[in-house]
Amino acid sequence: MNSQMIRIVTIDGPSGSGKGTIAQLLAKRLGWHCLDSGALYRLVGLLVHRASIGFDNAAKIAEYAEKMNVRFSQGRINLDDDDVTDLIRTETAGNNASKVAAFPEVRQALLKWQRDYARQPGLVADGRDMGSVVFPSAEVKIFLDASAEERARRRYNQLKEKGLDVNLRNLIAEIRERDERDRNRSVAPLKAPEGALVVESTDLGIDEVLEKVLEKVRSTFPDLVV
Repeated sequence: MNSQMIRIVTIDGPSGSGKGTIAQLLAKRLGWHCLDSGALYRLVGLLVHRASIGFDNAAKIAEYAEKMNVRFSQGRINLDDDDVTDLIRTETAGNNASKVAAFPEVRQALLKWQRDYARQPGLVADGRDMGSVVFPSAEVKIFLDASAEERARRRYNQLKEKGLDVNLRNLIAEIRERDERDRNRSVAPLKAPEGALVVESTDLGIDEVLEKVLEKVRSTFPDLVV
């Protein structure tokens, strides 16, 4: 389906900025589809890790990305009939995703996967280049940001709630390292898309961020009741 005929909201931002949470809440509020593009890169990173092919083999990684057998159903993610929903949410999976995302061949392989999510009545897409590369014609573009310290604190609390032993200082270092890699990669670097509403969420709660996004959606689509 032609994505230009479908209403699209993109939500981009660095790791831990809250874009996934806001995207899901917004999609539910609107009754639209939701694309978690980061999950696709995390899946590719997991495939690379399992196949032990090395994170420098761009051609092979792109081949895995294009042919991976993935199924999204009722909030769960299956890779080759193996439920990997929780496995791809680890910090290691996130770092591996950042590594494979640096290759143009991999990003190109996943481009069709992502654009195929654009379906009626609309799509909320979250990631790092949704508004700049994947859906450049999206009517609403949001860029969420927060300090590395705040994003690490949020992630720390999430992991502690799951009973995991984590170190806040290490999380801050990992997030800064990933930011550096994502912002300075040669292809589709992390940046606010042109015309995007930039929301600095360091000192804001989820409801406050969601309301700012909803204000933008309402002003762009005045016929929607949200």
